[in-house]
Amino acid sequence: MNIITVLSFLFFTGLVAYISYRLTRNDNLDTSEGYFLGGRSLTGWVIAGSLMLTNLSTEQLVGLNADGYAYNMSVMGWEVGSAIALVLVALFLLPRYLKGGITTIPDFLEERFDSGTKQIVTLLFLFGYVLNLLPPILYSGATALSGIFNVPELLGVSPTAAIWITVWTIGIIGSIYAIFGGLKAVAISDTINGIGLLVGGLMIPALGLTVLGDGSPVAGFHTIVENTPEKLNSIGSNSDPVPFSTMFTGMLLVNLFYWGTAQHIIQRALAAKNLREGQKGLIIAAFLKLLGPAFLIIPGIIAYNIFGPGLQPMEAYPKLVNHVLPTPLVGFFAAVLFGAILSSFNSALNSSVTLFVLNIYKPYFKPKAPDKVLVRHGKVAGLFLALFAMSVAPLIANVPQGFFQYLQIVNGFYNVPIFTIIFIGYVTKRVPAVAAKVSLAVFISVYAVTQLVWDTGLHFLHILGILFVVCSGLMLIIGKIAPRNTDYVLEDKEAVELTPWKLVYPMGLVAVVAMIVVYALFSQAGFASM
Repeated sequence: MNIITVLSFLFFTGLVAYISYRLTRNDNLDTSEGYFLGGRSLTGWVIAGSLMLTNLSTEQLVGLNADGYAYNMSVMGWEVGSAIALVLVALFLLPRYLKGGITTIPDFLEERFDSGTKQIVTLLFLFGYVLNLLPPILYSGATALSGIFNVPELLGVSPTAAIWITVWTIGIIGSIYAIFGGLKAVAISDTINGIGLLVGGLMIPALGLTVLGDGSPVAGFHTIVENTPEKLNSIGSNSDPVPFSTMFTGMLLVNLFYWGTAQHIIQRALAAKNLREGQKGLIIAAFLKLLGPAFLIIPGIIAYNIFGPGLQPMEAYPKLVNHVLPTPLVGFFAAVLFGAILSSFNSALNSSVTLFVLNIYKPYFKPKAPDKVLVRHGKVAGLFLALFAMSVAPLIANVPQGFFQYLQIVNGFYNVPIFTIIFIGYVTKRVPAVAAKVSLAVFISVYAVTQLVWDTGLHFLHILGILFVVCSGLMLIIGKIAPRNTDYVLEDKEAVELTPWKLVYPMGLVAVVAMIVVYALFSQAGFASM
């Protein structure tokens, strides 16, 4: 292995850790707000950077580029489609969250419905994070880094042993950030790594186009337009992973859940120092998501044009990186990749601890425990969750090849069902708690039948959209038949200052228009017809 690669990796990784320590060493982590919400002190750019890095992982860098290699630009719905969801969250959900002073999303459900609803949703979140998020993050990250550094040859071990070693290395470092640094350390490290990921991520398509165009990136892009214009089409057909019609059904709902109610994501905005900074962070993130296709899908298309159709799709991105990146920059890119892996892992771990301690441990075991005790036990819980994830992650190598697609479908068991009751909870005043519980039971059970028993022939995102309408209607009917005794009123807990960002509406509109323009460019009206 080239010594420059190792040194550049260690330098950038160490720099991030040092800056994070310097900026958080005097923070008070003995209070719940200080540990779980960074003392409600995050600014717009920190929130935006943390959102981006929490969202990005090796599953996306490798997986979405694999879809770009095998299919076309239609999978950009997961990225570009997020812009409108982030704008809607900034305009409608975040002001209500901050007004209510909540720490976790289930906090609102307890106030709006009852403690039973809160506990059910907390368990659904924990199910998703502990079983369906933490281990895959570690495994996919370990697979990528083990390949970049050729760990089996470096250490003289088998590929399986190399995965175990790399998983535990990532897990231990990520746990140090999440368990001992609290949310603010996670958010700051995310922001720094975000800059690196933006630079490194955009470097790959730039160099790839240059190689494809024999020294000219413009010529490289023209080669794609001439040879494979169909791959530049964002309007997916029914045979593509993301048919365009899903943008108006389940895709929008999944994005709204992810950016507006998923605890490990929205926790960054909940930690805003005021509404203005929270909205600013979400809108900045909306613009940044429009850059996603450039380094999450285009490299896969470049790889198809360089190497041809003979590769396994999952090999496309790593092979392109090794082909176009100069040796001295491999270590930097590996450090950036390492940061993305850590970000996703420690963010999910921090949010899992937050949910467990505040929604299960405190109310059921230590209702009168002071903040110091909660934080201490939160660190212990985080340690156990991290150890569990590190023990399970390498075993993913033994599951069938379609495991990661299966993981995306499994998310449907809790993402849109939770969003449905939150949405109805905010837009109505008399729908009772029993309606939320019935909605969750019906949604999850029917979705399970469509995915495990009965093949409807419909895309799972369409099924989520249909069930959202059905269960929303069911909740409204129950609210009409047996309404709660009093209207729900959202009280102002005065947790932060609630003056909105004066540019939130015009900048939100610009973000939505930009999203439409990006879709038009990558369609039959743009590059795909040339």
